[in-house]
Amino acid sequence: MNWYAIFAIYVLFWTISAFVVLPFGIRTPDETGELLLRGQADSAPSNFQPVRVMIRATILSTIFFGLYYANYVEGWITVENLPGYHAAD
Repeated sequence: MNWYAIFAIYVLFWTISAFVVLPFGIRTPDETGELLLRGQADSAPSNFQPVRVMIRATILSTIFFGLYYANYVEGWITVENLPGYHAAD
């Protein structure tokens, strides 16, 4: 696997991980007791911390990419292991 593929796959894992960890720890103004600003949605977060989301996404994506790469090198799960796959005779 070349470096471009490694980088591209890691970025995909990071993006998916960022969307997975995004809702954790978010509180609405109703939960924190803050007043809503004019035009603000009720569900808008009042304590969004993007650095915390990036750190969590980096940790999660590193774990998932490590598992993916170990599977790529060791070949633990291959296409032949998937249900419904029949090799062409």
